[in-house]
Amino acid sequence: MATAPLEENRERDPESDRDSGPDEGRIDDLPDFSDLTTHNWHAHDDTMSGVGFVTIARRLPALIGQAVRMAWQASPRDTVATVLLNLLAGVFTAFGLLATTGVLEALFTAGPTPDRVRAALPSLLLVGVAAVLRTLLQAGAGWAQSRLEPQVNRIAEERLYGLTSKVELIRFDDPDFHDSLQRARSRGVSSADSVVGSAIDVLTAGISLIAAGGVLGVLHPVLLPLLVIAVLPDAWATVRAARMRYATMLSLLPTYRRKWIISELLADRDTAAEVRSFTMRGFLLRVYDLVARTEQNVLVQLARRQTMARLVGEALGGVGAGLVYLALGLLLATGSVPLAIAGTAVLAVRSGQGSLTNLLYAVNRLYENGLYFTDFIDFCEANESAPEAERGRPPAGFDRITVDDVTFTYPGKDTPALAGVSIHIDRGEVVALVGENGSGKTTLSKILAGLYAPATGRVLWDGTDLAEVEPHLLRGNIAVIAQDHTRWPLTARHNITMGLEKGEDAVVRAAGVAGADEVIAELPSGYQTLLDRRFKDGQELSGGQWQRIAVARGFYRDAPLLICDEPTAALDARAEHALFDRIRQHSDGRTVLLITHRLASVRHADRIYVLDHGLVVEQGTHDELVGGDGIYADLYNLQARAYSR
Repeated sequence: MATAPLEENRERDPESDRDSGPDEGRIDDLPDFSDLTTHNWHAHDDTMSGVGFVTIARRLPALIGQAVRMAWQASPRDTVATVLLNLLAGVFTAFGLLATTGVLEALFTAGPTPDRVRAALPSLLLVGVAAVLRTLLQAGAGWAQSRLEPQVNRIAEERLYGLTSKVELIRFDDPDFHDSLQRARSRGVSSADSVVGSAIDVLTAGISLIAAGGVLGVLHPVLLPLLVIAVLPDAWATVRAARMRYATMLSLLPTYRRKWIISELLADRDTAAEVRSFTMRGFLLRVYDLVARTEQNVLVQLARRQTMARLVGEALGGVGAGLVYLALGLLLATGSVPLAIAGTAVLAVRSGQGSLTNLLYAVNRLYENGLYFTDFIDFCEANESAPEAERGRPPAGFDRITVDDVTFTYPGKDTPALAGVSIHIDRGEVVALVGENGSGKTTLSKILAGLYAPATGRVLWDGTDLAEVEPHLLRGNIAVIAQDHTRWPLTARHNITMGLEKGEDAVVRAAGVAGADEVIAELPSGYQTLLDRRFKDGQELSGGQWQRIAVARGFYRDAPLLICDEPTAALDARAEHALFDRIRQHSDGRTVLLITHRLASVRHADRIYVLDHGLVVEQGTHDELVGGDGIYADLYNLQARAYSR
């Protein structure tokens, strides 16, 4: 099914072909999207096999319980008000229906019409009072519910993003984690307020239904089962439609992810220049169309199946309603119920039908949203760590950091990124990690920074195993200058301080050491300038200017260990030389771990480790390694010859 849109594209898209450059690619060059196979909704029968009306009824209390707990956490006052006011509204609904019997009895008695009307007035007044009070109570309940839902949404989002910013970094390299996160973010967290609202609607409709059913039971026991007959077909149709939709959305998750990624490429500022430079517009639009048509075809088929299910349900529901009124006619014909009670029964049946219709709709929404809400709950519970034994505080400093026989493998990989690595870093040293791409340098630096935990082996600060200390506290003793730093949409000052307040002098000093003070001096509002052109009065920096800001972050932290991962990648030669001079000056009395491909920059390092395919294959000073016949000498001589030509 995934290839059908591709065939359609071969006969269309003349507009995008007209805009395409000569090297933009033929339609045959589109990426392989075979993994986007659009299974029909039976593809997830294993997941959905237990979803039926009985299953919904069984799971309903748990869903309502989860919703009420979240609502209570958001606002106990609004939760109590919503439930209590709806309960009182149901009481007045029943009271109004019972009072209607008195009105009908007075109107149907023998005698002059004016006398009958006057006899009906007291009951009529009670009906009016009950209706007014019910309306006011329902309005109050609606107001409390409208206050409650945004509060629920806020605490759900805070719970989700509190976890995503806390889970171990390695989880973001796991595709299964991304799938569960996508489900939790795309519909899960946004369904929290809908689940609470639907649960309240279920309670409201249930209370109204109980009120109408109680009245029918009082009037005549036979009338009560007739309500169920009238609406069972609708119940089947709504449950079946919910199953279809959820299973389809589940099968389309990879499609949604790819569609979102491509839409970002087409609409994001960071990619806009390359889209135009490489004349990729037509190519990306064709890829987007391929994915979008895949989604469209599945959703059109879903709409057809859901419509058929609803038509069948409504047709059978009409038959059920006919049986209800036939039964009422027979009861009247046999004299089993008086005319006044039959009239009240008609009103109660209509009220009950409306309440039951609302109940089924609310149950359907609750169950469907509950499926997505369960994705959110499951993600949160899976990533909320069980209480662990309290870890100790990391030492404030160290004399030696020892990496002892560390191994590490990324999720889904067979080959380890690090295989038995052992190094040491003494206080005050500048130690360099060098090697070709994929040798394990950055992975080792992330383990030293406390971002990854080794699979085996130990990292020691003197005699303290870092596995036994609190990771968050450890990271406060480490500063990282990363090559792939984030360009935060914050002021220049906040891009340096990163939420850590140490005073204005520390900010200015760090900016000066990194050379970022020259960049900030040119900004219209200095340190208070917003560094994002997407916002009003925002400014944009060049890659080299951003690099200096990122270096200032590391210097501002003033931690015992400074890790520099390709800190000069975006700098010109003059700025690179000046920055390494500053790093050497700043490192006086501090410890620096330097990762770089530019070997001329590590000549003055106290010790150099050469990594290759996850192994330390060489170590020593620059002179010792150049004098050898190894990887470092080859790489250094290769770069030296390139500069001498």
